Amino acid sequence: MTSKNDQKMIFNKQASGVNNTLRELMSKAELHLQAEHQVMAAIPDDLAGGTRFVSCRDGELVLSTDNASKATRLRFRQHEIMSALRENELFRYVWKVKIKVIPPRFNTPNRPEKAPLSKENARLLKEEAGHTKDKALREVLEKLASHVRD
Repeated sequence: MTSKNDQKMIFNKQASGVNNTLRELMSKAELHLQAEHQVMAAIPDDLAGGTRFVSCRDGELVLSTDNASKATRLRFRQHEIMSALRENELFRYVWKVKIKVIPPRFNTPNRPEKAPLSKENARLLKEEAGHTKDKALREVLEKLASHVRD
């Protein structure tokens, strides 16, 4: 059996490995954030909303945007964006811009608001209910007419 001291040493070794991995991830995230700030500064203000920096590998800059029309406008201005980015050390060798369209993930559709029933429409429904011979339809029309709001 192993003693408690041996177990503590094993956990400390694993914890230091996890801590080291976490440090690496945090440094990569910080570098990505700095790169994103530089890229967003190079993108024109009218196109910056909804546009994100994805990656830059082997001279290929990848951007994502939320709709196709903005992607088209970014493609038309890609040479302007690349020339502004080449002034930075990180993007000195950028030669290609790839733009992806990624629509927003959770776009909840707005429920249409029901317009309140006017007094005039309620009066017309009651009138129509009076002229209807079908009993079930008459009851439904009268019930609808009772939903008038002041």
